[in-house]
Amino acid sequence: MFKHIHELRNLNSANTPKRLVLAAAQDRYALKAACDAAAEGLVSPILIGKKSEIWSLADELNLNIKDLKVIDEPDVVKAVARSVALVKEGQADILMKGSCGTAQLLKGVLNKELGLRKGELLSHFALFEVPAYHKLLGITDVAINIAPGLREKTAILKNAIEFMHSIGYERPKVAAIASVETVNDQMPATVDAALLTAMNRRQQITGCLIDGPLAFDNAISKESAHHKHISGEVAGDADLLLMPQIDTGNVLYKALTFFADAKVASIILGASAPIVLTSRSDSENSKMNSILMATVANLNITGN
Repeated sequence: MFKHIHELRNLNSANTPKRLVLAAAQDRYALKAACDAAAEGLVSPILIGKKSEIWSLADELNLNIKDLKVIDEPDVVKAVARSVALVKEGQADILMKGSCGTAQLLKGVLNKELGLRKGELLSHFALFEVPAYHKLLGITDVAINIAPGLREKTAILKNAIEFMHSIGYERPKVAAIASVETVNDQMPATVDAALLTAMNRRQQITGCLIDGPLAFDNAISKESAHHKHISGEVAGDADLLLMPQIDTGNVLYKALTFFADAKVASIILGASAPIVLTSRSDSENSKMNSILMATVANLNITGN
């Protein structure tokens, strides 16, 4: 059980840098994150995009890219396609978003013939280091699937559970989050949570322990669970929170980072390679953590 995100680095015993391809690399935030991660020995970046702008940004930010592979492709759509192709062909291990839209990147990833489609769907997974919590806390999905139904939530869980297994959680405790702890047919999140719990108990969803519906407070607080007479292994000790829909998840994500002084790493799961999507509002620490988590996810995918 990890307490700190930086402990993930211990999982790469070979300490071998992974090949990260930055699609449309002429983005100051993504370029700096990739170069910083390279300086830490986490990755060996490949930069694809408008070469003149990449070099200009590198000079402006005082980044040393002279030993990096820089591929000139001014067209953003083609830069994404070439980046995805490098991963698909085994010439890169991790895909990272640069100066392109998230929709543009995911369109390339999900291309049926040329993309990196692997599972039923892609999903966002975040790992939080919250000072007030006694261990790392996973949260999914806060950025990709807007209003997932039962089928989509099952796939989101599969992606997250596979990753948590890869970092040593044999049977992660999953709290299916809703606003209340009781099933109410007027509140679909509570119904889905109850069904997922039943599916887990009947071995339709394996490799984890699911309980729900649970409200956020009794998922992460033993005291709250006790006051509400909620028992079980998950209440107050969750490893993973399954969010009911994107609005709830996104608000919680930002509340933890801005109000709770939490550190976070996040990646996109469900493709044949991990995908790093950083935003300008992410801290430098969050960007580095996300790349670190992608290198760990890659170890699981490749078996290296």
